[in-house]
Amino acid sequence: QVQLVESGGGLVQPGGSLRLSCAASGSILSPNVMGWYRQAPGDRRELVARITDGGVINYADSVKGRFTISRVNAKNTVYLQMNSLKPEETAVYYCNIKMGWGWPYDYWGQGTQVTVSS
Repeated sequence: QVQLVESGGGLVQPGGSLRLSCAASGSILSPNVMGWYRQAPGDRRELVARITDGGVINYADSVKGRFTISRVNAKNTVYLQMNSLKPEETAVYYCNIKMGWGWPYDYWGQGTQVTVSS
């Protein structure tokens, strides 16, 4: 079993910044990829950014240049630095880890609310 604990959400004004953290515990396998997804009410859950334990990174086009994902493998922790936030990015942000060749093991955090509003 794997547990993911997120922190760092909250209320921020448009143009502001937030930093999300997610710590994974339990039986962490390699290779793995840790990522952040978000889901607004009525919308599908979408990928924001992800990073493998080898350091390969992918971003959604909408966040390139504004968001930065990073991780500390020794701590099984992933971070998402979000700058220049927009109101339309208000959503629940979920941490995810996929493990094993072909990603057969897939776990989600409970989610953290990010609200961008003045």
